[in-house]
Amino acid sequence: MKKQNAKIFTILALIVLGILVYLAQSYLDAYKLRILNLSAIYITLGVSLNLIYGFTGQFSLGHAGFMAIGAYVTALLVLPPYYKEMIFIIEPLVWPFSVMHTPFIIALFFSGLITAIAALLIGLPVLRLKGDYLGIATLGFAEIIRIVANNIPHITNGALGIKGIPEFTNLWWTIGVAVFTIYIIKGLINSSYGRALMAIRENEIAAEVVGINLTYHKVMSFTVGGFFAGVGGGLFACLLTTIDPKAFMFLMTFNILIVVVLGGFGSITGTVIAAFLFNFFLEYLRPIEAGFNIGSIEIPGIPGLRMVTFAALILIIILYKQKGLLGGVEFSWEGFFQFFSRLFSNKNSSEGSAT
Repeated sequence: MKKQNAKIFTILALIVLGILVYLAQSYLDAYKLRILNLSAIYITLGVSLNLIYGFTGQFSLGHAGFMAIGAYVTALLVLPPYYKEMIFIIEPLVWPFSVMHTPFIIALFFSGLITAIAALLIGLPVLRLKGDYLGIATLGFAEIIRIVANNIPHITNGALGIKGIPEFTNLWWTIGVAVFTIYIIKGLINSSYGRALMAIRENEIAAEVVGINLTYHKVMSFTVGGFFAGVGGGLFACLLTTIDPKAFMFLMTFNILIVVVLGGFGSITGTVIAAFLFNFFLEYLRPIEAGFNIGSIEIPGIPGLRMVTFAALILIIILYKQKGLLGGVEFSWEGFFQFFSRLFSNKNSSEGSAT
């Protein structure tokens, strides 16, 4: 009965979310829509990295590289052939990309698929490492992907990048993909595979002793995370409408890692909240660089003050919330209604004692 009620409430919540997306897409300006779209893309990227790092315990710094693969694949598939001839001026685009033109949803699927294959090939040798060594190795592969993209102009147009990408990405796509990502990864975590992943995170030796295939489960986690990172990269490309290798430097992985750390390792709900807070704080702190007043004290405009303030806020959150914003607590309908029932019962009891 509880499961049936949870499904009903989930469907109702999705309907409400659809209404909110419709209203936002119809009435918000382009600037606010850009922030919401970036936040939703960061949910997809953060949850996929949390699968690798938070749930499996594999310190990966390769998400920017996976995003780059997905972004370039999507861009090459959605651009019409005649436009590809115009923008590839250093060297002509190689076949079959020169003649391929697919719908956006198919381009997103292939971007995830090709990125997942790349993650599989990278993961097989790299996931034998542990800890900092694994992080350095995955960071190295991400940099290799970026440098290769910079030096194969017949596929990526080199340092010039790809411009004029159709702006297919909107809230329907970004929120829809984020919900789908959460659904798939949450289902994976709640299965026997998820329990195996968390066992590997806690103690690899003990997990291997009880019969868990370490290589299989690590690579599976890495591949699934890579798939969704590729899809996120495709959404990112069709949101910005222009990409080049500089867009996928280590700073991109660092931003996604901040979202995971703020949300909490192994916390999907925390990652969702952190993705929105990260992008909103990053944008709405911009006015402080123009100068502001604190009472009678006038603070002049200081270049870079926004990032200093943003870094200070992150440090404060991490210091006082070392397990993330929610402390490892996941959202559930049962916990949701228990919270409000306790809230109202405490309110009624306080009113009764006052009378």
